[in-house]
Amino acid sequence: MYGKIGLAVGQTHFGESRSHCNYRTVWSLRSCTLFSNVTGSVDDRGTCQCSVFLPDTTFPVDRVERLEFTAHVLSQKFEKELSKVKEYVKLISVYEKKLLNLTVRIEIMEKDTISYTELDFELIKVEVKEMAKLVVQLKESFGGSSEIVDQLEVEIRNITLLVEKLETLDKNNVLAIRREIVALKTKLKECEASKGQNTPVVHPTPTPGSCDHGGVVNISKPSVVQLNWRGFSYQYGAWGRDYSPQHPDKGLYWVAPLNTDGRLLEYYRLYNTLDDLLLYVNARELRITYGQGSGTAVYNNNMYVNMYNTRNIARVNLTTNTIAVTQTLPNAAYNNRFSYANVAWQDIDFAVDENGLWVIYSTEASTGNIVISKLNDTTLQVLNTWYTKQYKPSASNAFMVCGVLYATRTLNTRTEEIFYYYDTNTGKEGKLDIVVHKMQEKVQSINYNPFDRKLYVYNDGYLLNYDLFFLQNPQ
Repeated sequence: MYGKIGLAVGQTHFGESRSHCNYRTVWSLRSCTLFSNVTGSVDDRGTCQCSVFLPDTTFPVDRVERLEFTAHVLSQKFEKELSKVKEYVKLISVYEKKLLNLTVRIEIMEKDTISYTELDFELIKVEVKEMAKLVVQLKESFGGSSEIVDQLEVEIRNITLLVEKLETLDKNNVLAIRREIVALKTKLKECEASKGQNTPVVHPTPTPGSCDHGGVVNISKPSVVQLNWRGFSYQYGAWGRDYSPQHPDKGLYWVAPLNTDGRLLEYYRLYNTLDDLLLYVNARELRITYGQGSGTAVYNNNMYVNMYNTRNIARVNLTTNTIAVTQTLPNAAYNNRFSYANVAWQDIDFAVDENGLWVIYSTEASTGNIVISKLNDTTLQVLNTWYTKQYKPSASNAFMVCGVLYATRTLNTRTEEIFYYYDTNTGKEGKLDIVVHKMQEKVQSINYNPFDRKLYVYNDGYLLNYDLFFLQNPQ
């Protein structure tokens, strides 16, 4: 909408009247100046007249300012949403790789005529379960379109159904045959045991806390508990069950993954029951800032750790999450001088058995061979020390049972071997050949519980446990 303004100009100074005239007009609208050439006409009296059209209203500066502010707000929101999308794309790419890996493994299991084991199924089940849980969390926190997440969730559900179908079909009936073989072996052992009273037999369940047996002679297949609560990236750590001689059946469960650097122990969780651990419920999550390595152990409601960057050891009260006492472990090597094979920062490794608290380490004087010290669990004073002939970096890990050290070594990516023992009761040492199956390549820690006679193993982030079998003393 424009208004019309008439302009009249005086007489021309020409000898004759003109039929038209040109003038250059100038006017200002707030901050802007307009220049225009206008064509007019001359009337009968020689007066030049022209019409100029001007805007009906002034320039809307306030509307422009509001528009600029709105554009700025939208730009900030867009940047925020874009950063979220980038983060989710990274997570989804990781899950897609894991899904592809699972798909390849399942295809191999479908096509392969070689027998597959119960452990293979358990590993895949745990991984699929963890991925499904993470995808649900991702879906809940996704603010925008979740089409990709939905597709990923469907693929994981399909993988789960396929694994269950494979396990049910079990082409070669491997699992059923294995169970029958185990039952037959058990009957055979009972039959052999009945032939002679003085023949040693395997006694799988001695009295809890008792050392009335001839030592470890076998170990069960691994039982897959779950992935550690912090996830796939936390491959180093330890877990187990507290043992208290006064209340052996009341021991809580603990899980202590190291940070992703594989060195610092910062967060750990406590569970009153195994069911709580399995369901990730009723957990006490606690934080410390000074733990180092996977050599952690828990005894009588106290956690024992190697202090960061030192040869000092500490007792942490689990009720208050405070350091109760610290001591220097005399002459102990530390900071990867003599750690286990394949596992860094475990120069100092605590162990618990029927006799109490132990520490496994090396010194320069022992030239890297394993040194065993019995500790006072309250003051951390060294009570006694034994020197072995086994080089510590050649072993993958170790644990104590009834005052006997058992050391493991890696045979391949799926098998360990308990290959060495040292008996602190007699000073004898020797070789063993007890095969230990595992889920993943590296074993980060082994903890023994005297009440349930189980080994608690941290295996590349997975929590496993094993039943130990002992030689029964001759009657």
